[in-house]
Amino acid sequence: MTSLQPVRGTHDLLPEDSRRHRHVVERARTIAERYGYAEIATPIFEFSEVFRRTLGETSDVVTKEMYTFVDRGGEEVTLRPEYTAGIARAFISGGLKQHLPLKFFGAGPMFRYERPQKGRLRQFHQIDVELLGVAEPAGDIEVIALAADILAELGVIGHCTLELNSLGDPDSRAAYREALVGYLAPRRARLSADSQARLDRNPLRILDSKDDGDRAIVAQAPDILAHLTPAAAAFFAAVRAGLDTLGIAYRVNHRLVRGLDYYTHTAFEFTTTALGAQGAVIAGGRYDGLIETMGGPATPGIGWAGGVERLALLCQAYPPAPRPLALIPIGAAAEAAVAKLGQQLRRVGLAVDIGYSGNLSRRMKRANKINARTAVIVGDTELARGIATVRDLHTGAQREVPLAELPAALKPGPASAR
Repeated sequence: MTSLQPVRGTHDLLPEDSRRHRHVVERARTIAERYGYAEIATPIFEFSEVFRRTLGETSDVVTKEMYTFVDRGGEEVTLRPEYTAGIARAFISGGLKQHLPLKFFGAGPMFRYERPQKGRLRQFHQIDVELLGVAEPAGDIEVIALAADILAELGVIGHCTLELNSLGDPDSRAAYREALVGYLAPRRARLSADSQARLDRNPLRILDSKDDGDRAIVAQAPDILAHLTPAAAAFFAAVRAGLDTLGIAYRVNHRLVRGLDYYTHTAFEFTTTALGAQGAVIAGGRYDGLIETMGGPATPGIGWAGGVERLALLCQAYPPAPRPLALIPIGAAAEAAVAKLGQQLRRVGLAVDIGYSGNLSRRMKRANKINARTAVIVGDTELARGIATVRDLHTGAQREVPLAELPAALKPGPASAR
């Protein structure tokens, strides 16, 4: 029989990996709460139309990467490839317009059928921030500042570069599209097959091409910033001035675009080369036309998503795992007493491990294996005297503590996690 393995592009989050993921998500959640972002959780699967409308029928995600299936009720559903579409759907179906502006934070698994590589999986995890109902540049500045603060909190901001661009307003985008097509059309034959198809449907996406030949061609393509209307240029200037005021460094990258028409104004990515080839760890932008495209009321929005796996790989320092107490009973009478004592200690906030069997030597070996900070030994002699022997496994110091006083004596304090 063939040994069972995880599906390609998935992996198990064993305890150490899970602790690192939790660290990324919990720190991000804490910073988001400081900015007033409330947590939201949408279903892991949605009707497929939710993603087709938002990601575009011709996008690689929709045509090549979505996990789509027909359920037993005959409905076509898709495992979510990203968070924004589900949150926008929740805004519409929940009738939340009267509560604008809305600030959302989300975290959870996403699914895309793509070639697995370092930091990129078919089931992966994201943190996500969405700000709905704010049309002013202040919204763009805030969500970027929030992302920068999360990266700083994780200790990885020094490995990241903020890349920034403007897609302008609809008039800017239309003018740029015309200029870009005018440049690319005479060079169509030299473009990749994918980019030749995009030239007619969605030419801005050619700027995102990973094909080396395409990249050489677009290197000399027109600059989108030269086609901004005065209003769009003023908006971008306000975003940049706000980031300057906050001391958030950035690099303008006029090749950074979003292909779909509902994206406007700011597009940004925090990228890194610390994981090998340059890649984004957080990417986002303004999508003022998205909710209207989905059939909802015209509602400005801006947001970003960050890859938990990539952020976890970037992080070099994590809080140490908590060191438990090891309760070690010696004898049948002590077994019963220690079971009750373990519950009392857990109720005052202590992590407690009680070995299931073995003599004193075997249980002490287990205490060292689980990196216990303290061993609490209770045998017949200790029971008769109403005390426990408490051994500090860091220093080797040993003392006797009355059983009734153990919860107070061992209650965790600042130095307890040494």
